[in-house]
Amino acid sequence: MQTIRGFRDILPEQTALWQNVEKEATGLFKAFGFEEIRIPVIEKTELFARSIGEATDIVEKEMYTFADRKGDLLTLRPEATASVVRSYVQHKMYATDPVRKFFFIGPMFRRERPQKGRYRQFYQIDVEVFGVASAYIDAELIFLLNELFRRLGLTGLSAHINSLGCPECRPDFQKALLSLLESKKDQLCENCRNRMNKNPLRTLDCKVPSCREALKEAPSTIDHLCGTCDSHFKTVQSSLEKQGVDFKVDKSLVRGLDYYTRTAWEIQTTSLGAQSAVAGGGRYDGLVKELGGPE
Repeated sequence: MQTIRGFRDILPEQTALWQNVEKEATGLFKAFGFEEIRIPVIEKTELFARSIGEATDIVEKEMYTFADRKGDLLTLRPEATASVVRSYVQHKMYATDPVRKFFFIGPMFRRERPQKGRYRQFYQIDVEVFGVASAYIDAELIFLLNELFRRLGLTGLSAHINSLGCPECRPDFQKALLSLLESKKDQLCENCRNRMNKNPLRTLDCKVPSCREALKEAPSTIDHLCGTCDSHFKTVQSSLEKQGVDFKVDKSLVRGLDYYTRTAWEIQTTSLGAQSAVAGGGRYDGLVKELGGPE
């Protein structure tokens, strides 16, 4: 008997390294006021379709979804944020204290093509903050991630940041992007042609060479920010500079999930080939309300 393709055992000689990473992360998060939360491995499929977005690769291609004996569609969690938000809303945590900070460590499941650094059962360390509108919390989380990697002795990493705007300014950007996509339609892959009207922002995340070439001149979200989003992003940058965090504004950076607004970031490395992102995150101001909670 062998493991399923894309799955692996963590053997005894490897677990000490894993425990060290978890210990460093837990100690750092607790020092920053985060509390541990533990979420189910399986959720209703609707949770991920609504929060992540039906036009994303995760929902379209990668989720492990099945019907239980009653015919209800269930999914092995592909990421943690949607489940943590569901828990925050379900248990009305906002009623006792609207500002909450959580961390979570555990396995996720995506039916990706296995390759270097990619597994179908993989493990994530996740942090979430609720109830803070300030741009300083964005900078704090990027600083926190940078500090974790520093404590683990990792090198050759760089922080990339971008602003994806908000519902007020994104329509103007999407209009400009759609105009370009229409003019380059013949050069786009089938996926991107399907996404043009569903979720044009996702075309910018496509890895197909012909699409990347066609979208070299794509408009930037930063050039279409409203005044509030522009001020927010400038505050994030100035705060990171004061904290001594090396970062790069990357206009091509878009996160692969629908719920992100304003600041998005990735930590990238040169040691994994094309799959360069090893950590990432962003703001998701509308997600709690989308799943039935308050603003």
